[in-house]
Amino acid sequence: MKEMRRALAVLAGFLLLVTAGCLTVEQKPAEEEGVAEAREKGVVYVYSARHYGQMEPVFEEFMKETGIEVRFTFGKDAEIRERLKAEGRFTPADVYIAVDAGNLWLAAQEGLLQPVESEVLERNIPANFRDPENRWFGLTMRVRTLVYNTERVSPEELSTYEDLADPRWKDRLCLRPSTKVYTQSLVSSLIAAHGEDKAEEIVRGWVENNPRFIDSDTRIIETVAAGGCDVGVVMHYYLARLLDRNPDLPVRIFWANQEDRGVHVNIVGAGVTRYAKNRDEAVKLIEWLSSEKGQRLFADGNFEYPINPEVEPHPLVKGWGEFRIDPINVAEYGRLQAKAIHLMERAGYR
Repeated sequence: MKEMRRALAVLAGFLLLVTAGCLTVEQKPAEEEGVAEAREKGVVYVYSARHYGQMEPVFEEFMKETGIEVRFTFGKDAEIRERLKAEGRFTPADVYIAVDAGNLWLAAQEGLLQPVESEVLERNIPANFRDPENRWFGLTMRVRTLVYNTERVSPEELSTYEDLADPRWKDRLCLRPSTKVYTQSLVSSLIAAHGEDKAEEIVRGWVENNPRFIDSDTRIIETVAAGGCDVGVVMHYYLARLLDRNPDLPVRIFWANQEDRGVHVNIVGAGVTRYAKNRDEAVKLIEWLSSEKGQRLFADGNFEYPINPEVEPHPLVKGWGEFRIDPINVAEYGRLQAKAIHLMERAGYR
């Protein structure tokens, strides 16, 4: 009787999420009676916050090579984590894919992921892109750096994230709002590099330069191209997408902080869920995604950089040249996230 009440409570919670419009589902999730089906060999269930970059062909190729069927549901990171908590041990999910290291860190802290020992993952994924306790693993790199209008800015004028606080950039910047996890992770990296007081001074400088806050990296780049601001801070792949369609766009990339710690890098990553019923298949999927073929399909589909250093990036982004990466373990973005949010509130970064 107790187990039945628990199952009904989980189902009611899921229905509440769907009816409230809080969950984006592109493929019907496993229902309660699907739990038994999820125990069958040859199936892996994925909850993914990465819902673009040709995910279906990636999973189809994995199935061709391994015979393991991938069944997947898309949603936003926070919503997926809440769903995993609500479903508990009744969840059909075996793998959680997130689009920011802070989100992966939160999932691990909330007990939603389990540790995995894998020589394949240790070999393919650098240590700074893995959870220190092996609960999650980076799969692709996303560089959050500067873009500039080639008709209004010379690359020699650019240098670091910190330099954007200089008064010469007043009324010339486009930034993402503080509510975006990408912004929170960038500010977390400043705290790690400089300490909280100095990081707050830098962020206050950005705010004093009266930036335009735009909640879309694509629109930031389009605004830079149109002359609405001269410099923006974006994920590199948004520019790659636009240049792939229009090579004449007057916007180019600039790798920040190359003379010191290196450019800020975030990740798409994955972990095996705490109650995964198809654990072996889940590990195989993550290992395959870190392999050469998996990396090419998964990274190239969205112009992201492969996490595996043995795999070449897409020719378009490879043409941007090599760059120094901040060696910080990306788990720090999650650990410092709350401090970053409070810092931005104090600095008036909206």
